[in-house]
Amino acid sequence: MISRLNSLLQSLGGAVVFYTIIPLPANIKISWERIARFSPLVGLMLGSLLSLADLLTASLSLPILTRSALLIALWVGLTGGLHLDGAMDSADGLGVSEPQRRLQVMGDSHSGAFGVMAAILILLLKTLALSDLTQGRWFVLMGAAGWGRWGQLSAIAFYPYLKPTGKGAFHKQSLHFPADVIWGCLTLIGFSLIYLLFDPAHQLGALGMTLGGMAIALLTGYYFYCRLGGHTGDTYGAVVEWTETFFLCLSLLLS
Repeated sequence: MISRLNSLLQSLGGAVVFYTIIPLPANIKISWERIARFSPLVGLMLGSLLSLADLLTASLSLPILTRSALLIALWVGLTGGLHLDGAMDSADGLGVSEPQRRLQVMGDSHSGAFGVMAAILILLLKTLALSDLTQGRWFVLMGAAGWGRWGQLSAIAFYPYLKPTGKGAFHKQSLHFPADVIWGCLTLIGFSLIYLLFDPAHQLGALGMTLGGMAIALLTGYYFYCRLGGHTGDTYGAVVEWTETFFLCLSLLLS
């Protein structure tokens, strides 16, 4: 039992190191085994840090648009731009008319016009959507980051990986399906139930965001599968970014 718990904690530590720039103490052992299963939990952790930053900037009486822009910048910073870079590369690939060249273009380290436009759209939509939210911001921040990473987890599980190697290849190889996907989903549903304990008056909104987050995550992964016939590490990042973006926009309709 103790060894099993240590293995889980080491894998969680590996997920934190891989998906964020948050440093861990040097004496903590980490493992890369099945780290994707913890990505929704890492998303909730990121969302909680963003929520704390939101409270801090609010205490400084910063305008809500400025607060929101700072939060989005912090959001990118905490992930090291990992997912945003994937969204940009995916946009560049999908902007190519010849399907056989898309993976080649996505592998190019230089950003093209489509990638730049995708980054601008993502950052702009996130900032504007967040600036229009005045209530339940912590729930929305945590939900967006959580469902975005569950979308990535689902894409890893459901669709083929298109490259023999790459940053995302080992995720596919070590994933336990359906257990990892189910546990990730239950983690986020449990988070929504906890939110209802704090704010039972918004049951319909919380239910809508939970179901909507799940649907957006699945549909975003399916979209890239339809366009490419599978996924790469870049599209995993794109699924995270676009799911977060659409979740924030959905929250405006349900808040």
